[in-house]
Amino acid sequence: MTEYDFLNKVVLISGAGRGLGKRAAERFGKAGAKLVLNDYSSDTLEETLKELGDEGYEVCGLAGDIADEETSKTLVQLAEKTFGSLNITINNAGIAQNMTRLHETDTDEAKRVIDVDLMGVFFAMKHQIPLMLKTAETDGVPSVILNLASAAGVMGSPNLAIYSAAKHGVVALTRSAALEYATKGIRVNALCPSFTRTNMVTDLLDGSRHGREIAEAKLLAFNPMGRLGEVDEIVQAMLWTCSDENSYYTGQTLSIDGGLRTS
Repeated sequence: MTEYDFLNKVVLISGAGRGLGKRAAERFGKAGAKLVLNDYSSDTLEETLKELGDEGYEVCGLAGDIADEETSKTLVQLAEKTFGSLNITINNAGIAQNMTRLHETDTDEAKRVIDVDLMGVFFAMKHQIPLMLKTAETDGVPSVILNLASAAGVMGSPNLAIYSAAKHGVVALTRSAALEYATKGIRVNALCPSFTRTNMVTDLLDGSRHGREIAEAKLLAFNPMGRLGEVDEIVQAMLWTCSDENSYYTGQTLSIDGGLRTS
């Protein structure tokens, strides 16, 4: 496992109560980062904060819904109040939709997916960027924003049309912001994993009307590697993308998908 150095970097991670976000918090904390964490569930967030605190990491957190702009605003305020700056943000929190054809998609569910998966990223970046600009101007330290999109954000996704639309929007936000802030000391990239062995994916499969076994077979039928991604495979890409050694990398969508986009 490659080791990275994020000593004294202030890293904000949303959706850190479980899955990719929690593992990212563990890896960045181990690499020396100061952590500002968020999750929708106060229970899972408290568990993560306690576990990381027991490991001796510097960590604080705030539970809240990223679809509410106030959550992102308060998170950034917490980062500044606690650690004085903000160097890296991983906008990871998101939800899936039920797998169904577009014309059968529930309208309220569609609105919720857009609010969380797209507007949540917009709100996050809107409030993160001013503090990052301030950090770059006062300390001369560049910053990184990493948005979690999806393989569904760079290709069509049957039975996941609204989720795919939201993630395409995340990719567009990422590319536009990268162009706006490339000379301002902020790199902005998107990570586009395919289905990964997280609670969100397993819950999605379990809830399929076709049953878990058939739903998983359908998902993997077009994946060249024929398997789900593993959490550490995705988190390793997060660390690489956010590393100072990767300082010329911005405006990109990094696909970690078992070759799905090439199939």
